[in-house]
Amino acid sequence: MVGSPHEGLHQICQKDPAGFTRTLQSVLHIPIPEPRDFAVLNADLTEIEPVERRVDTLLRAETDEGTYLLVIESQGKRDEGKRGSWAYYLSYLYAKYRWEPVLIVLTQSTSTARWATRPIRLGLPGWHSLTVRPLVLSPENVPLITDEAEAKRDVFLAAFSAMTHGRGSGAAAILKPLATALETTDTDSAGMLAQFVESCLVDVQAKQIWKELMMPVNYFFRHEVAEKVREEGRAEGIERERGATVIRILGWRGIPVPDFVRDRVGACSDLEQLDVWAQRALHATRAEDLFVDD
Repeated sequence: MVGSPHEGLHQICQKDPAGFTRTLQSVLHIPIPEPRDFAVLNADLTEIEPVERRVDTLLRAETDEGTYLLVIESQGKRDEGKRGSWAYYLSYLYAKYRWEPVLIVLTQSTSTARWATRPIRLGLPGWHSLTVRPLVLSPENVPLITDEAEAKRDVFLAAFSAMTHGRGSGAAAILKPLATALETTDTDSAGMLAQFVESCLVDVQAKQIWKELMMPVNYFFRHEVAEKVREEGRAEGIERERGATVIRILGWRGIPVPDFVRDRVGACSDLEQLDVWAQRALHATRAEDLFVDD
């Protein structure tokens, strides 16, 4: 399971390179040729010298106009040492493969993004022997997708949006539209995206909301993230935890919960019924709507 925003932000590019390339084109509006094939390459750039140099993710993208290397770096904070490393990565990769390398920096921090976008210029003033201009995806340019229809049009971009904005208060706004959009995606892809999104949600409340939104979705219970949630639920009593989830979803959506609704949900020991109520809680306008078809 992916355990941190650093790992999640770049590993999702390995899992769905085509979705990531679409995101680059959509967000940065740069003329990246349409790839027809991808390959994940060895990210270890260490030479004989005992100095480890490793990029986060390295993708080979085959296009009709040639082959490109996508050098993807997940950056949590400013690190001046990286500026020298990035120049080395690009030079080394071009010398080794003779394919054009493209440096892409992913970050959840706007201040880190502004630092990363600064060109790296090596050489004399006014005569630079090497210039590196990273492409940066950050909360400043990745759209916050809060519209359900928009999330369904490009589920990868919606998931990547939630991941990129995962440190800020705006992350919660995308979770419900994204959860709905994931229901239209095949089981394996949905489970993968759900895991990556959770890894990048830094805010405790947003992470809890995401777990609760995912609990009623059948595919999620077949995913390893769901297994962790279920194990936690067993320790506290599965029925009690599932009932509490129904009430928390209503509360998060700002819907008042009368005592008789709270009591009926709390007294229920039918897990299938609790799952049905949890799904209804995502769309209900009143707490009583949980029981409308019972």
